[in-house]
Amino acid sequence: MTAAAEIQMEDFAYPAILVRAREGGFLISYPDVPEALTQGDDLAESLVRAVDALETALEFYTDAGKPLPRPSVPKKGQFLVRPPALSCMKLAVYSAMVTQQVRKTDLARRLGWHLMQVDRLLDLRHSSRVDQVETALVSLGRRLSIRVLSSAPT
Repeated sequence: MTAAAEIQMEDFAYPAILVRAREGGFLISYPDVPEALTQGDDLAESLVRAVDALETALEFYTDAGKPLPRPSVPKKGQFLVRPPALSCMKLAVYSAMVTQQVRKTDLARRLGWHLMQVDRLLDLRHSSRVDQVETALVSLGRRLSIRVLSSAPT
């Protein structure tokens, strides 16, 4: 991860290994997240499933209250996969909570929310509102900054 006070979406980009399966299709694994394993019949399906497998595996960590694994630098032949933007924002809330040793009940108290609302906020599959994520980050001494970058080479 970057400096403790700054978390970027790239901090949740994990190197993935794509291997052609003998029976056809592709197998995908993550050196830093061994729980994330998946496969697909073709490359396009495999890449879609790679995101889902990563997101599911990272939920194992958040559900267990464990720190998220740190992504390593990708090696030759590996490619980076990261969860969708909203999930990355939720993971940033979770990471700040772990760093500051803030429990869900503490966050609920700070926000004046019910514990169930905090559970939904941290649920990567729940479509929380961005303003709720932003409010949680502010209560943890963080602020949300969104940048849109050109994907074209400069």
